[in-house]
Amino acid sequence: MRNGVGILALVSVALASWASAEELADIALPAPRTEGGKPIMQVLKDRQSSRGFKTDKLPDQVVADLLWAAAGINRADLGKRTAPSARNWQEIEVYVVTESGAYLYDAKANVLKALLKGDIRKLTGTQEFVETAPLTLVYVADTTKMTGSSPADHDLYIGVDTGFISENVYLFCASEGLATVVRGSVDRKALAEALKLPENKRVTFAQTVGYPAAESR
Repeated sequence: MRNGVGILALVSVALASWASAEELADIALPAPRTEGGKPIMQVLKDRQSSRGFKTDKLPDQVVADLLWAAAGINRADLGKRTAPSARNWQEIEVYVVTESGAYLYDAKANVLKALLKGDIRKLTGTQEFVETAPLTLVYVADTTKMTGSSPADHDLYIGVDTGFISENVYLFCASEGLATVVRGSVDRKALAEALKLPENKRVTFAQTVGYPAAESR
């Protein structure tokens, strides 16, 4: 009996170690590079939607720069962002979905907070390319932050504030030679369930980013 107990203990330890190794970990991002890039008029000229993506993974540095451009903190003393929001609610959260899993961008800590292990990219849109493109940003509105406004106005503010972030991503991608497209064709209910979002959080749009395929232009 003692040998049996000992074996069970060893198996339990081994399984616990294996499960721990399988858990999705947070990703500490490198400091974003906030200098350089193309002139703004050139970026506006080059801005476009693209639906052809290579499958190559984006380096962490590029992801850090991308997320800072999208909704990073550019005035640390005030905690304000690169994208404006109505009444500075900052109600739009940026989720990152990759082959490895789903993460929440923590702009203050410059960290991707691990949420869900596993590939749910196919849930981020109806087009085939979302399943193989390396990264999709999912924009989620936290309505509890929208104090002082009526629920009837929420859709207006949420749409506009999502648009600011999305356009920042477009301009960054145009500067960096990346492909991107923002998409409203998303099964919001299925995606919200996969991300385990509470009722006060709503998926708005998704935006895929990656290196352009040769035919994307």
